[in-house]
Amino acid sequence: MSVLDIFDKRVVDLNMDVKNKDEAIRLMASHLKDAGYIADVEEFVADIYLREKEGCTGIGEGIAIPHGKSDSVKNIGIAVGKCRHPIEWETLDGKPVEVIFLFCVSKSRYNTDHLKLLGDLAGRLGSGNTIANLKKMKTYDELLRAFQDNSSAPVNDMEEMTGDIEIKFQ
Repeated sequence: MSVLDIFDKRVVDLNMDVKNKDEAIRLMASHLKDAGYIADVEEFVADIYLREKEGCTGIGEGIAIPHGKSDSVKNIGIAVGKCRHPIEWETLDGKPVEVIFLFCVSKSRYNTDHLKLLGDLAGRLGSGNTIANLKKMKTYDELLRAFQDNSSAPVNDMEEMTGDIEIKFQ
């Protein structure tokens, strides 16, 4: 299973006018609800915050990957959001977040689907110019291209872009 297989234009918002983490999570959850991925926004958001208490989901370089398991989930998915302005978030590098991947996984499929998707996303984020392209994207097609671009960044640029990134699976 690949993140490219489950990206859905209906739950991608690349122009989020949010002021903080809570507004971002709630807006993205409402997109998931409107598209039929979750049954209840409040239940889903509460489950995301349960996972947030276990450790930060801001992996660095302006990227956050909030996730959790929820009975509210009807279909597996990933909402993608890009903030108009970077927002404060607990991150491994102490920097604000610009791009958010909100995982939507049911409790019953959490261990299998969730880990496969997180691994796929992590591998793609560490490849080539993906992070730089995500920060520049303005359209859904640019999102897809960012993950399909396998061109290599110069070694010095790659070290700068990914040097502080550490992804923990919990």
